Amino acid sequence: MAKIKYDAVVQAVHYRPDGNINWVRSFQRRGPIFTDYVILDREELIDEIKSGKRYMTGTRTEYLAGTFEVDKPVRIFQTNGNEFLVTNESRKERDYLEGVPVI
Repeated sequence: MAKIKYDAVVQAVHYRPDGNINWVRSFQRRGPIFTDYVILDREELIDEIKSGKRYMTGTRTEYLAGTFEVDKPVRIFQTNGNEFLVTNESRKERDYLEGVPVI
């Protein structure tokens, strides 16, 4: 079995009216297993990424508890003193997690 190279998987996102993330639903790795989903607000997610945790976007594989189809890394993009959570750098004026279902 290949070693997992990420600490959490973001499965869904909810945006505020200003375009920034309100909260995300993610699964976090605890040693060799993953938690049930956890809700993190934007500040908690930024703190986790700044502390060195690697977050990926993706979905859980049905009937395979700790197996995920991961897509892109979630990164912090800084511009003009503002921080944005992005999966790519095409949208620089607000948070944007490409391909993640919006709830």
